[in-house]
Amino acid sequence: MEVPFYVWTATVIGIVGLLLFDFFFHVRKAHTPTLRESAIWSSIYVGIALVFGIGVLLFGGPTMGTEYFAGYVTEKALSVDNLFVFLIIMSSFKVPRADQQKVLLFGIVFSLIARTGFIFLGAALINSFAWVFYIFGLILLITAGNLLKPGGHDDDGDSLVIRLARRFLPASEHYDGDKLFTMENGKRVLTPMLLVMVAIGATDILFALDSIPAIFGLTQNTFIVFTATAFSLMGLRQLFFLIDGLLDRLIYLSYGLAVILGFIGVKLILHALHENNLPFINNGEHVEVVEISTGLSLSVILGVLVVTVLASVLSPKGRAKNAISGAKRHAAEYLDLTYETDISEREKIYARLCAEERDLRTLPEKFKRLIRNETEFMEMIRKAHAEHDAALEREPGR
Repeated sequence: MEVPFYVWTATVIGIVGLLLFDFFFHVRKAHTPTLRESAIWSSIYVGIALVFGIGVLLFGGPTMGTEYFAGYVTEKALSVDNLFVFLIIMSSFKVPRADQQKVLLFGIVFSLIARTGFIFLGAALINSFAWVFYIFGLILLITAGNLLKPGGHDDDGDSLVIRLARRFLPASEHYDGDKLFTMENGKRVLTPMLLVMVAIGATDILFALDSIPAIFGLTQNTFIVFTATAFSLMGLRQLFFLIDGLLDRLIYLSYGLAVILGFIGVKLILHALHENNLPFINNGEHVEVVEISTGLSLSVILGVLVVTVLASVLSPKGRAKNAISGAKRHAAEYLDLTYETDISEREKIYARLCAEERDLRTLPEKFKRLIRNETEFMEMIRKAHAEHDAALEREPGR
């Protein structure tokens, strides 16, 4: 179905308006969003995406509606997976908590611009060369295989981006609020804030290489591809602060995404065979194969995600990993005096650390032995407690 130009125009204006609203009313003034604030705005953005999808269903028909929701759910799941890497990058650059919102919003805007370019490029390729579906399918199968590898969720590739940013864009050692440039020894120099934005932007381009083929595997309607991608990115900033403490617990998410991307990869290759015009495959004739419907795709995607999340949240291993990695991160955050300067927020970080320590004490013995062997981790915990005790002693009246 051809989407009228005025619908495209109104949609783009609406998305740009939401981004501008997000910047001027939430991000412009640096602050750490509360859990309540993050939950409310995450719900609002998800609600907007769902209402838009219902509009597509009513005015575009069941096929377009199903394609939109399948694309939105897939892109949202991939976006949550990307948050792991954003967390790694911001931890590596030690971005102050209050300034993380601006970094995330930059990442969302850059990602939307980059993916829009990839979407129109992909649409042009598909319209001109049916065999591009083979390439898209192969990309997704390779990505799925990488996610299944041990340590497939680690930050090796992202460490390369970070190292390149630091090497070719030398900057000052310290942040100057959320400024991109500062004065140091009478010279105008970059700040780490600009470096982290470059690293996030470069990583976003890599993410698009599996994100865009994935959604083209569900629909070739450019409007659906664009809107599902855009709305999956909207609210990602709020979602980061809402599920920050749960990210480490989703230990099976990468496996679920591997299944989803592998499934879509197979769907793309089957579609490529059905549309085949390559002379060395079946003499350039179409191959009679079973094609997977969008309705079945949506069911598989939702089913895999539900099983993956429940398995992660309910598993003893997920609980152990969440407590260990959470305690490590919160101890490091508390010891870094520039990460969070607000006393009340620092107390919240310390309270989370104490709660995670209590969880660690209730873990099975096999996990406790692993923790005891991590001397660096135990020393970090000890220093965090010592710093907290010293902070209490420095308070007036004590």
